[in-house]
Amino acid sequence: MAQALNSSVEPTNIYGGDEVSALVLDPGFTNTRAGFAGEDVPKSVIPSHYGLVGDGDARKLVYGDNAIHTPMSNLEIKNPIGRDGTVEDWDAAAKVWEYAITSRLTNFKPTHPSKNGLNDDAKDIDAEMEGVEDNERPLEENPLLLTETAWNPAKSREKAIEIAMESWGCPAFWLARNSVLAAFAAGKASALVIDIGATNISVTPIHDGLILKKGIQKSPLAGNWLSSQIRTLFNSPDTKVDLIPHFMVAKKTAVDAGAPAQATYHNFAIPPTSSYRSLQEERVLTEFKESVVQVWPGPGRLSSGTAQGTTNEDFAKSQPGRVFEMPNGSNQLWGVDRFKVGEGMWDEKAALPVPGEPAVTKSQTIPEMIKAAVASVDMDLRVNLLQNVVVTGGTTLTNGFTDRLVSELQQAYPGARVKIQAAGLTSERRFGSWIGGSILGSLGTFHQMWIAKKEYDEFGPNVVEKRCK
Repeated sequence: MAQALNSSVEPTNIYGGDEVSALVLDPGFTNTRAGFAGEDVPKSVIPSHYGLVGDGDARKLVYGDNAIHTPMSNLEIKNPIGRDGTVEDWDAAAKVWEYAITSRLTNFKPTHPSKNGLNDDAKDIDAEMEGVEDNERPLEENPLLLTETAWNPAKSREKAIEIAMESWGCPAFWLARNSVLAAFAAGKASALVIDIGATNISVTPIHDGLILKKGIQKSPLAGNWLSSQIRTLFNSPDTKVDLIPHFMVAKKTAVDAGAPAQATYHNFAIPPTSSYRSLQEERVLTEFKESVVQVWPGPGRLSSGTAQGTTNEDFAKSQPGRVFEMPNGSNQLWGVDRFKVGEGMWDEKAALPVPGEPAVTKSQTIPEMIKAAVASVDMDLRVNLLQNVVVTGGTTLTNGFTDRLVSELQQAYPGARVKIQAAGLTSERRFGSWIGGSILGSLGTFHQMWIAKKEYDEFGPNVVEKRCK
């Protein structure tokens, strides 16, 4: 049996198409990003959540912001991505990804000729067109570059190329690690990539474009965990806040800070599902994270003492607060509590207890993950990694994050020259791995790297393990 070539050997079945038309697909837990290689930002950004509407065999899937945010009594919200950032439901994932591509980047399938109003006798057409739509493939003209997590299992990698080649008809395919692409987006071939999204923090050492796998560190203390910390804060007796999502509020009246809400609520005959409400509550929590939550910038931790005999928390209390208005109109001033919700990412003792969830451990905090990742690589590489720390992911946009990261790195490596690369633009930070894929997919020298359809047909799905390291 023929053996697949590894990534260091030039394949004989080189894809010879126009690499400018390549599509880059970057799926995540919150959003799925898609766009053409060579562009600055993805043109298609849709929620990774999808909806199930109806009962029994009549249930159908709906996608996009409008579909999943419209309150309906029988709308169940699902997500094909699991808590570790890998795909759990491949059928749903393929449909969400296809929607991300076809809704903005390529055309939808044309209307059936029997239904476009241009044909009188539809019976013959129905007979002729039977089975044709099933054979149509949305990406027959576009090579596809798909991103993945650094810990994506082999079976998932093979499933990805199988969908691309067999279901979508891609002429060529490539699978790239999102941490490597984030480094490329920052102009680095070697870097220590700190990526914090919705489900995971990952710290990944990269050397010459390859992941040093023994150094990969991941932790669940990411955006969703931060939301759980805010929920705990809202439920505490001192800062009791009713988490009312937008869809429940019919009318509201402005009130003073700390005053009870004066709002009229929608009365649903059949209330929306709990999964729908949970998604809408998460939208409110995201607004709170973006506008209120702040990371204590350092030096030291929030609970650390100062030379004046006080603590950093005492100093934080003296800082001006931030006001946040809930969807029902109630609002209050948030002082030191806005620092507390994110402190557990750096100090396990500061994490607020979440019912039903295990306590945060020291090894899950960002400083310890960085130390473990750096310690796992050869001594000769450590200096270079610390001089090329790349920060990416939406949760790293939390106010004060990079300042705290600099402080922690300087404390952990006092004699080293530490340099952090954190994109200033929000889009570049959120879409770091997609931008790296866009750069890679548009390179003229990359065309020889694609796994061509002919090569896939010859070696099967496991060719991706040999070629995409």
